[in-house]
Amino acid sequence: MDRIKAKKTFKEKIILKNSLAKEAIGEFLGTFTLVVLGCGSVAQAVLSRGAAGGTVTTNIGFSAAVAMAVYVTGGISGGHVNPAVSFAMCLYGRMKWFKFPFYVGAQFLGAFLGAAALFGVYHDALRSFAEGKLIVTGENATAHIFATYPAKYLTVANEFADQVMSSAFLLLVVFAVFDEKNWRVPKGLEPVVLSLLIFVLTSSLGMNSGCAMNPARDLGPRIFTALAGWGLEVFTAGSYFWWIPVVGPFVGGALGGFIYIYGIEIHHTDPDAAEKTEEAEEKNELSVIM
Repeated sequence: MDRIKAKKTFKEKIILKNSLAKEAIGEFLGTFTLVVLGCGSVAQAVLSRGAAGGTVTTNIGFSAAVAMAVYVTGGISGGHVNPAVSFAMCLYGRMKWFKFPFYVGAQFLGAFLGAAALFGVYHDALRSFAEGKLIVTGENATAHIFATYPAKYLTVANEFADQVMSSAFLLLVVFAVFDEKNWRVPKGLEPVVLSLLIFVLTSSLGMNSGCAMNPARDLGPRIFTALAGWGLEVFTAGSYFWWIPVVGPFVGGALGGFIYIYGIEIHHTDPDAAEKTEEAEEKNELSVIM
């Protein structure tokens, strides 16, 4: 009995009472999971030089990583694991603004430490990949394991449009998935649908710059690589490309949410209003008959 009581006392001591703290920890763990598993699928393909993976396995791996991340934190914080998602949720009244900086801070920290954990797992492979050199661009580059970089042919305008477009589709479908008046996804299967969404986005819009769509997932690991040995070139590469996967998803997320709400959501028929209309019509019919 004393042992049980002691266990309960310990559990009671570590249980968080503050709901915002619980949500922040959830976003931290979710984003950590996303980066370790998602970027891990890239690492396996790159460091094996294609022997243990490629474009298909990377797309599947990242898509599944999103599902796992949302399963980890969905019931606690909603499973945003993306500042652009949190921003759109606040912008359109799905979440209160005071939570935004806590969510974003947790997401960036989770992404940064996720990159650090992945670096630790593949430390020896990274050190033996290019004679110990940590290279940002070129044939032996490894920086793109952790963050996205643009194709050589891309202009800045095209890079920005790429991020806005992919992020707009991301939020468009996210809003649809959680719209109870649309074809609501069965409870518990939302992460699976979001995984399919990420798979189709990376398979169709990922060629230009990797389809980041997530400021935390991109900037957090990029900062880590700058500190871990790749240097400041991670910020100057691609004509200072680094800001585009940060700003673009916020713009695209806001656009995607706007398109769904004003293109689909506000046009739903209100069931209560429909019932009242039917009742009024019945009353009118009865009055005429009498």
